[in-house]
Amino acid sequence: MIPAFDDNGNLPPGIHEGEWDEVEDRFATNPHRRRLFAGFKAVAATLADCGCGRVYLDGSFVSNTPIPGDFDGAWELSGVDLRKLRAVEPLLFDFSNRRAAQKAKYLGEMFPADAQEVLTGRTFIEFFKEDKTTGEQKGIVTIDIRITK
Repeated sequence: MIPAFDDNGNLPPGIHEGEWDEVEDRFATNPHRRRLFAGFKAVAATLADCGCGRVYLDGSFVSNTPIPGDFDGAWELSGVDLRKLRAVEPLLFDFSNRRAAQKAKYLGEMFPADAQEVLTGRTFIEFFKEDKTTGEQKGIVTIDIRITK
């Protein structure tokens, strides 16, 4: 179960497991958020087709922000057929122009979970767990994408 937001409008610290229905009910609460969630589900489906088992969801999308700009996500490399993924979705390996191509297609951006974020050197999972405004720890959501809706 995904917990309630804290006083800052974030999830409490930790990685919170959710299933597709729960994540959709909790965060796809208006037309804009439903569009973002559809983009996230589309990229997750491509990842699942290539062997990925788990994705993470972060950013203002998993906060109480009414109109988030996009979603930030990450995907586990374990089990992924990287050659197939590069062939079917090269955008997941294109980080040029601040990931503009990913954002245009999916309305958000996805990073390999264990890759290092450039400015901090932390993995994206660790990077995601910090509120960029306050520096405090916050929560993110994970979904086992092998379990379909």
